[in-house]
Amino acid sequence: MTGPDKILVLTDLHLRGAGKTIIGLDPVARTQDVLRAALSAHPDAKTLILMGDLTHSGRPEEYAALKGLLADCPIPLLPMLGNHDDRATFRATFGDAPATAHGHVQAIMDLPHHRIITLDSHQPDALPHHAGTLCDDRLAWLDAALAGSSGRTPLVFIHHPPMDIGLPGMDDIRLTNGPDLLQRLQGTGAHLFCGHIHRTISGQAAGVPYAIFKSPCHQAPLDLTAADSTLSIDEPGAYGVILLSKGAVTVHSQDVGLGTVAVSGSDALPET
Repeated sequence: MTGPDKILVLTDLHLRGAGKTIIGLDPVARTQDVLRAALSAHPDAKTLILMGDLTHSGRPEEYAALKGLLADCPIPLLPMLGNHDDRATFRATFGDAPATAHGHVQAIMDLPHHRIITLDSHQPDALPHHAGTLCDDRLAWLDAALAGSSGRTPLVFIHHPPMDIGLPGMDDIRLTNGPDLLQRLQGTGAHLFCGHIHRTISGQAAGVPYAIFKSPCHQAPLDLTAADSTLSIDEPGAYGVILLSKGAVTVHSQDVGLGTVAVSGSDALPET
């Protein structure tokens, strides 16, 4: 019996140069651990989606570190860009990455019952800084991608969430034209996937179900009052696993570094 199609997701890697850390954590080492765990547990995945903020500063040495980490990846890659990335530097390092005619790092991948659509929300001049945008060219490309889905359920991936999620600092730097995206997804049966927040979150916005994934490195605290978008805590890194079958989408988040060995709890069950 054939199992569901499987997608792996990493977001907000924030890779830095050798020896550089974020809140005392080494993002290269953490990403390496999470990537190794994901590929070891799920070698049958159809693709690995990297949902933006691949680097912390968009520098050549950071993208070189990413290329090194991915050199032996045995499954297809779909990279995306976030607010900490640099489009020109990324494309100079990953010249074979999918891109539109206008140079935006976007792609389509069709599975039997689902269409993966990845979007590029990187916008260096967005206001406020670190927010994201989908320009007219990117929205037109999305319209065509949705129209051509041929009955497949759209799975839309974007770094910046188009809706508020209750963390004031992050809500201030979400997708600036979020309604433009949500309106296009309404009524299509699409599922939306985002990064940027560094937390595991799920919900629905304008009738569109969404899931947000943690980072392999540092996470955001659940602070519903702070306006500081840089608040970070040392919690286990994680990757996402999306299971796909006809008419169904199931989303998992797997922490790495704690509780990685499964142990039976049957000996704790009451005797009958």
